[in-house]
Amino acid sequence: MKLVRFGSPGRESPGLLVDGVRRDASGAFRDWDREFFETGGVERLAALLALGELPAVPEQERWGAPVARPGKVVCVGLNYVDHAREAGAALPAEPVLFLKAPNAVVGPYDAVRIPRGSTKTDYEVELAVVIGRPARYLASPDAARAHVAGYCISNDVSERAFQLERGGQWTKGKSCDTFNPLGPFLATSDEIPDPQVLSLTLDVNGERRQDGNTHAMAWGVDRLVWYVSQFMALEGGDVVSTGTPAGVGMGRKPPAYLAPGDVCELEITGLGKQRQVFERE
Repeated sequence: MKLVRFGSPGRESPGLLVDGVRRDASGAFRDWDREFFETGGVERLAALLALGELPAVPEQERWGAPVARPGKVVCVGLNYVDHAREAGAALPAEPVLFLKAPNAVVGPYDAVRIPRGSTKTDYEVELAVVIGRPARYLASPDAARAHVAGYCISNDVSERAFQLERGGQWTKGKSCDTFNPLGPFLATSDEIPDPQVLSLTLDVNGERRQDGNTHAMAWGVDRLVWYVSQFMALEGGDVVSTGTPAGVGMGRKPPAYLAPGDVCELEITGLGKQRQVFERE
C-alpha cells in the first residue's frame, strides 16, 4: 500500500494512493500517526481497502507528508563512503546520529524556505524509514525489519554554515522550518522487499547532482534501526533518515548552494518523486 496525507498544513487527512489516484481514508482513520502504527492500523487499512473503493481526493488538494508529525526524526550522517570522502571525513567507526526537529517536516511539493542569514543551504536525497512497532534494545539487526512500517523519500535540507561553523552540534543547521520534505507517499514494507537495492537521484534546476544506490550504505536499514534502538526507544511513526550519497552542494568544487528560485527534484526507486522550489524566508 501507498499511504498519503492531503489537505492544508496542520489539517491533513489520511489517504491511500491507488492506481495513481489518491483515495480518502478519513472516514475510518484519524491519521497516520503513532496510534495508527502501533495498534495494527496497517493491517486494518489493508482489510478496509479489500472491501471496496474509497472516495477520490480532489486533484487540487495539497500533498502533505505521508506521516503525521513524528515524535522524532533520527538522521544518520556520513553513511555513504563517497559522501564521507567529499566531506573530507573518514568513515566513522559507528553510525553518526543526530536529531532533526519534527516540525521541520513538510509535504513533498511544499516550498522550502531559505533561512534568514543563510548563505549555504544544501540538499540531501535520503531513504527515510518509518517505524511501525516500538523498537527498544532490539536483540539483533535481524529483528529490525519487523519494526519497519515502510519507506519514503526525504530531503534532508541543511544549512552548512549553521551546521558546521556556528559551534555546537548539527541540530541548528538541520532543523530550520521546512527543512524536511517527506513523501509523496509511504510505501509499506511489503512493497519494498529489499531496501538495499534502491536508486536515489536529485536534480537541481534540471542538472543531475546526486546519483547513488542504497547498496552503497556503510550501514544498512536493519543495522541502523537496531543500532538506534540501543540508545533510544523508537516509536510508531518515528522517522529514521539513512544518509545521503555524494553530490551535495558542499562537496562540489567550488561549492554550489541553493538560491531563491532553485528547484530540487528527488526520486527513489519505488517511492515516487518530490519537487521543491526554494524561496527566501
